[in-house]
Amino acid sequence: MYVAVKGGERAIDNAHAWLAEERRGDPAVPELSVAQIREQMALAVNRVMTEGSLYDPDLAALAIKQARGDLIEAIFLIRAYRTTLPRFGSSAPVKTAEMACERRISATFKDAPGGQVLGPTFDYTHRLLDFKLAAEGGTPAAPEGEARREATPHITGFLNREGLIQTEDESDETPPDLTREPMELPAARALRLQALTRGDEGFVLGLAYSTQRGYARNHAFVGELRIGSVAVEMEIPELGFAIEIGEITVTECESVNQFKGSKTEPPQFTRGYGLVFGQTERKAISMALVDRALRWKELGEDDQGAPAQDEEFVLMHCDNIQATGFLEHIKLPHYVDFQSELELVRKLRRAAGAEEVKEAAE
Repeated sequence: MYVAVKGGERAIDNAHAWLAEERRGDPAVPELSVAQIREQMALAVNRVMTEGSLYDPDLAALAIKQARGDLIEAIFLIRAYRTTLPRFGSSAPVKTAEMACERRISATFKDAPGGQVLGPTFDYTHRLLDFKLAAEGGTPAAPEGEARREATPHITGFLNREGLIQTEDESDETPPDLTREPMELPAARALRLQALTRGDEGFVLGLAYSTQRGYARNHAFVGELRIGSVAVEMEIPELGFAIEIGEITVTECESVNQFKGSKTEPPQFTRGYGLVFGQTERKAISMALVDRALRWKELGEDDQGAPAQDEEFVLMHCDNIQATGFLEHIKLPHYVDFQSELELVRKLRRAAGAEEVKEAAE
């Protein structure tokens, strides 16, 4: 711990107290409840759950409140809490084809089998401030409706019927767990997807945008974006079969990408993939684009030298908790380090000055 002066612990205690006071704000203003944050800041809650690797809206809302709205700090709190939880087992892969879709769109097929479901989205809103919200009035009720309960097949499956898109091999192999095992490179696709899911949304978004601008030659269409509830099942050894233990909301994106073929693969469409907690569309689409860019080697493509194709660059820099820790540690005391560099600069300046005097004398 960096405490090099007498009274440092008392100063830290006072800083904590001041932080709590600042977090609360004006006592005359009613305090936000965890339930209010959970229900009215759902997209922030979803991001914290996704990048914190813990599906619990109440805890995510509590973390946002404690962090004063700093989502990266909230993600840190959730990850720290997650490490204290026991693990009772592993769930089976969720069946997104059986999702009860609240939103399901495709940019590749107008008349998509199963229909397009716009759902709750900012896509068609005017980006104008709504001052009615400042009046704290009631919100108009939406038309009655509910999520599709019947199974909705994935749109990319219809391309598969003609053999136009690369097939994804299914595997019963348990993927590595990034939350319990350190990252090792080169990483399998399952591990890369975990890292991208936990990765900072802004960082992954920037990389995805770079692929669209030509850094990786990765022209993608949103084959399908779907949001809805999926059942979580777990194998019970005593029963010999899986039972449903709960339900979660997820966002899934499959991108469809042009692919002219290579020495190992025929011309066909390929895909990128993204899956995240809650309604987190921007992150899911960004994941899909970056996932596809990282697949260049397995598809036999040429390395364009783009940042989004560099596995080490992407995976070792996308985690905002690691990045924050290393970045913020430099504001802690580095007195000894700086004093040594200060003395070195002084010595170099003295040497340079002596050299100038010598040259002038000559």
